[in-house]
Amino acid sequence: MATDPRLARDPRLTNTPPHPPPPPPPQEALSQQRPLDHSNGAIPQPPQPRDGNAFKLRFCTVCASNQNRSMEAHLRLSLANYPVISFGTGSLVRLPGPSISQPNVYPFNSTSYDTMYTELNGKDPRLYRANGLLTMLERNRSVKFGPERWQDWAIGTPRLEHRDDRGSAGVEGGVVDIVITCEERCWDAVVDNLVEREGKLNRPVHVINVDIKDNHEEALVGGKAILELADMLNAAAKEERSRNGGEWRNGASSGGGSGFDERVPDIIAIWQEKWPTLPALWTLAWF
Repeated sequence: MATDPRLARDPRLTNTPPHPPPPPPPQEALSQQRPLDHSNGAIPQPPQPRDGNAFKLRFCTVCASNQNRSMEAHLRLSLANYPVISFGTGSLVRLPGPSISQPNVYPFNSTSYDTMYTELNGKDPRLYRANGLLTMLERNRSVKFGPERWQDWAIGTPRLEHRDDRGSAGVEGGVVDIVITCEERCWDAVVDNLVEREGKLNRPVHVINVDIKDNHEEALVGGKAILELADMLNAAAKEERSRNGGEWRNGASSGGGSGFDERVPDIIAIWQEKWPTLPALWTLAWF
């Protein structure tokens, strides 16, 4: 009969006493450790446990350029200790310029918010401070490095290079439970893209659209509404988890009620009554 070779190394199964643990490092070595580099303005987050009362759903927020609406929601969710990432669905990042025909255009994934801020502040600080772009970019660069494109996201691939982003703890594995878009065309783009990806991970994901006008004032209102929706969804998931011994998705199959997935449309309907000016759409898709 085969035996586990690790048993031979178990000190409890031998007559030799176990080796004492190594001594702690000297205080001088600890003082010489280099701190993480946060020069890009990102603020590290402590790991978020996902069990017990600290259980949190994982969120993704999406708008066209990953600048205004999705970033306000990203910040709000991260401040509430939700694991969260954010994306844009456009082909390029477009910010208002001196005229409608002269937008400021940047590529996704490679241009930092700090670079955009520095460039616009050098071009016309009065204009871009007055229209709110510099203030928006100041917020964004405190959240993460730069705008990311949804279609380029490798779902299920670890996001270790984003560990300093706000809300990154809990989404390191590259999957989320809820995607919230901020415009119907972004919802369409996300749903179509998920269909094209063919659900190879076989993981359900709720895709919800909260229609928010693309201006700074409406983004603030929308961010508050999205956080309230997130709280309602998370409370329902925790209820299912408590009822079903840790399982929160399939309550019906375990005899514990309807299950979280079946409750989502009703939760959105209740939320919509309070936020009638933010029309919602919903579907269940697959990663």
